[in-house]
Amino acid sequence: VQLQASGGGLVQTGGSLRLSCVASGRTTSSYTMGWFRQSSGKGREFVAGIVLGYSWSGGRTYYGDSVEGRFTISRDNAKKMISLQMNSLKPEDTAVYYCAATRDQYSGSYYYEYEYDYWGQGTQVTVSS
Repeated sequence: VQLQASGGGLVQTGGSLRLSCVASGRTTSSYTMGWFRQSSGKGREFVAGIVLGYSWSGGRTYYGDSVEGRFTISRDNAKKMISLQMNSLKPEDTAVYYCAATRDQYSGSYYYEYEYDYWGQGTQVTVSS
């Protein structure tokens, strides 16, 4: 599967941004997609995930503690796209954001980088104070 992320940018504290990730190639299997982020000098942090199920029939979502209540992950079946709506942004949300997908038949809640086999290119999100 190939993943193409977009939507990063510069925003002030308290503002909003929306990231998108289009999946191509394998779109009929059962798997999970998610968003991670990496700020300077740190490892990748789990942000949000969505359990797509077979042929994108599912939609159970789950979040990292630092973004719960502020970020929302969603899917668009027709476009084979997931999105991350980010509200009430804080300077500590500044990072490069990556979308990722698990391998076939891995359809559950996965929080760790090593559990994902496919990665999109990163998109920079900068929140100014």
